[in-house]
Amino acid sequence: MNTVRSIRGLALTGVAALGLIAMTPALAESDFVTGGGALSANADLDFEVIIPRFISFRVGSTGGTEDLVQFNVAAADVGVSGPVSRSNASGAPINVALRSNVGNVNLSAAGSGAGLVSGGNTIAWSQINGTSDNAANLPVPAIGAAATPLTATNGVINESANWTFTYANSALVSAGTYTGTVTYTASAP
Repeated sequence: MNTVRSIRGLALTGVAALGLIAMTPALAESDFVTGGGALSANADLDFEVIIPRFISFRVGSTGGTEDLVQFNVAAADVGVSGPVSRSNASGAPINVALRSNVGNVNLSAAGSGAGLVSGGNTIAWSQINGTSDNAANLPVPAIGAAATPLTATNGVINESANWTFTYANSALVSAGTYTGTVTYTASAP
């Protein structure tokens, strides 16, 4: 009977010791030096900074506003006088910013449907053209064309540009207000 109690006692002591070991906090590195003369003790401390992958892309106004690019074509100029510049907001360019730490990025533009629509009439997306004041680093991708690759420097892209749009006005079209949406996308390959 005493043997059983001793074995139980040892078993409980062993379980308690394992519990204390599990609760023992990790110890920092330390160095202990003794002796005469100059002494030096060293201890290492490891650091780690975790940076998440991200792409931040803005086309137009800040604050979640979806801007309108509007072209007002004079009746006498419809289809005959060449490109028409943006007419609303004093023809101001669209401010664009791209920040990314994922390496190279592809920039693309997809238009809704086959083009801008007014009732049953359509103006093809190819009639909308854009230019960038930073074309080498943040060009305006052609709507519906293959993606434009942007090259990162040290894995990072931090570019801004002003995009300006024109309506080619190369065809005589029916009267109406033609609308459509272009979705610009920055994606990591």
